Amino acid sequence: MCTCITYKNKDFYFGRNLDIDCSFGEQVVVTPRNFSLEFRNTQQEKWHYAMIGMASADDRFPLYAEAVNEKGLCMAGLNFPGNAYYQKAEGRGLEIASFEVIPWILGRCSSVAEAERYLGEMRIVDTAFAEKMPPAPLHWMLADKEKCLVLEAVREGLKVYENPVGVLTNNPPFDYHRMNLNNYLGLSAGNPENRFAEDLELKTYAQGMGGIGLPGDASSASRFIRAAFLKWNSEAPEEEKANVSQFFHILDSVAMVRGAVVTEAGTYDITTYSCCINAATGAYYYKTYDDSRVRRTDLSQADPEGSVLCFFH
Repeated sequence: MCTCITYKNKDFYFGRNLDIDCSFGEQVVVTPRNFSLEFRNTQQEKWHYAMIGMASADDRFPLYAEAVNEKGLCMAGLNFPGNAYYQKAEGRGLEIASFEVIPWILGRCSSVAEAERYLGEMRIVDTAFAEKMPPAPLHWMLADKEKCLVLEAVREGLKVYENPVGVLTNNPPFDYHRMNLNNYLGLSAGNPENRFAEDLELKTYAQGMGGIGLPGDASSASRFIRAAFLKWNSEAPEEEKANVSQFFHILDSVAMVRGAVVTEAGTYDITTYSCCINAATGAYYYKTYDDSRVRRTDLSQADPEGSVLCFFH
């Protein structure tokens, strides 16, 4: 369970809550331009754009949950069980393993428009990173300051949706979330008018009643609506500190509290970390469940021409 959003207020921001019941060894990782990306079913990339994001602490390959490259292109993977379907590798065409999708696109593409040229030929395949690490069922949000897409690998192939909302959660597929927004078109940040019955004297008795009906539960459909409502009704000064603060407030509104969501295995889904990326500067802000201090790392803290992954705690 996760929530990903974009936010534009002078600069362009991208980030997410990662909701999971265990740690995956996550660290902030910078992949410099000359770290050789060894892809399993297509040619290696000895030179590529530098990128920063949260990844599993493995020095062989950057297993990113989300990242931004030096050109401002952002991407995140979110849990999509029961719907994600990866094809078998056949040694033909552009075959990308699910764990390679983020570094392949961010390493090669400077914009969403450039990435779109490859998506029509891309086949996402079920190659595992390691024997005891089967492919995670994911869908992805890809965005820059101009455009946002959702990528869903399903049995019919790779579906690509334009995402004007700039929000993504988990199941069901994105086309459901987009349609479901219509059920909430009457919500407002302002005070509502009496449309119930003209002959009844009805009036508001508290602030915020225009948002009555806004979902508050932790389901993916409800988090999508709540995050979209807060994002599109957000107001903040056009400055970095205010924007980052506002971004985290939106994510906090859809965060998982330990004990509120119990998995089928009897474990607790929590928001392990939340992050906010300034796509223009490469600044990566994050906080964890047990430490609400916002920390900052950026691409400039590593040698962009390096050949070794850089890990930051």
